Parts: sequence; C-alpha cells; structure tokens
Amino acid sequence: MRASLDRQPDEVAEMFDGVARRYDNANDWLSMGQDRFWRRQVVRAVDPRPGELILDLAAGTGTSSEPLTGWGATVVPTDLSFGMVDIGKVRQPRLAFVNANGLQLPYADGAFDTVTISFGLRNMENTRGALTELRRVTKRGGRIVICEFSTPTSVQFRRLYNLYLVKFLPRIAKLASSNPLAYRYLSQSILAWPTQRGLADLMREVGWQNVDWKNLTGGIVALHRGTA
Repeated sequence: MRASLDRQPDEVAEMFDGVARRYDNANDWLSMGQDRFWRRQVVRAVDPRPGELILDLAAGTGTSSEPLTGWGATVVPTDLSFGMVDIGKVRQPRLAFVNANGLQLPYADGAFDTVTISFGLRNMENTRGALTELRRVTKRGGRIVICEFSTPTSVQFRRLYNLYLVKFLPRIAKLASSNPLAYRYLSQSILAWPTQRGLADLMREVGWQNVDWKNLTGGIVALHRGTA
C-alpha cells in the first residue's frame, strides 16, 4: 500500500515545509471547523494520564500535541518536516519537538505508553512499515490512536464528499493555502486511502491487538484504536 502516491519522504517533507505557516488556518477553512471536533475526539480516545509518555507522530506544528499535555502526561511531538517543527517551536514553546522519519524513529523499543498520529499516516511512504515502527516503540499493552480521513458510510454522502474532494477542495485551497498543489495531493491521497476495515486489517497484520474504530462526521474521518 502506497497511500503517499509514490512520493518519497523528502518530497513529502518539502511539500509540508511549504505550507507550514498557514497550515492550521487552512485546515480550519477546508474542514469547515470540523478539525477542532476531530482533535477533541482524539484527546478523548488517547485518554492521557499523569506520568504517561505519549508519542504524537506527524505532529505538525503541535496543534494535536498541546491538548494532550493537560492531564499530566508528557508528549513528544515528532514530525518529518523541518518547517512544521520550526513553526511548532515558536507556537508551542513548552513542547520538545523532534524532527524524525516515522519509518525510522529515534526511540527505544517500548519507550511510549501511547502513540498517536492524526492525519499523517496517509502521508507515510510505507503504511505497513509505519504501523510496525509505531508498535516497536510502544510498551507491551500500550495504546495506539490513529485519526485519519476515511470512507463515508452513506453511498449518497460518499458521492457528495468525493465531488467536494475533486472539484471544490482545490478551489478553496487556492484561497486558504500558500501551496494549493499540496491540497490537490491531499484530495488524491484521501481517495487512495483504504476503508475503515482495510486499515483495521492492516493494523492486525502487523501485530496490533483489540483493534476497532469509530466513525466521525459520517465516516469522513475514523478513529482507529488498538493495543500493543
């Protein structure tokens, strides 16, 4: 599975470097504010606890990481893009950002109580490899939470959503983003991404257990969970 549409890690990093400064605002526009709801659901699913160490992979500017720190957990935001990390360090100075490739994480086996990734697994060059690497750095019995675009459950809604991705999202991106081509890639990568069950099956294949998912906004987004 190559959901990154054959882009290499350096190409993906360069693309996100180019949109880093306006990335969070553009996401708010393009999701019509739903991204805030999705991120609240991620915090609830992660259920951060005092003393836990949490890896937030593909953390971008730290928008997904900061809410996880309010319950006494320590969060390590990690991202491939230097541009995202640089902006994150300015906006979230309390967080210790790490620049790293999700397929070769600089962390010891079983280092984290929980690992999470929001809207980033789809951009990995090798989805199976990323899921395997996340499992490697998770403690036995530890948790994974994946928030990713998925497949609307209603056929009629799916048709409208696909039309939005192909026709309207690129047009809105021209107004909201400094790099509209990056959001054309966004549309393509969402359409190429597996269904909820497809991702769950892949998680199980690489060793994640107790895998399930919860649909958000009619299946536009799905939260997948599992244990190591």
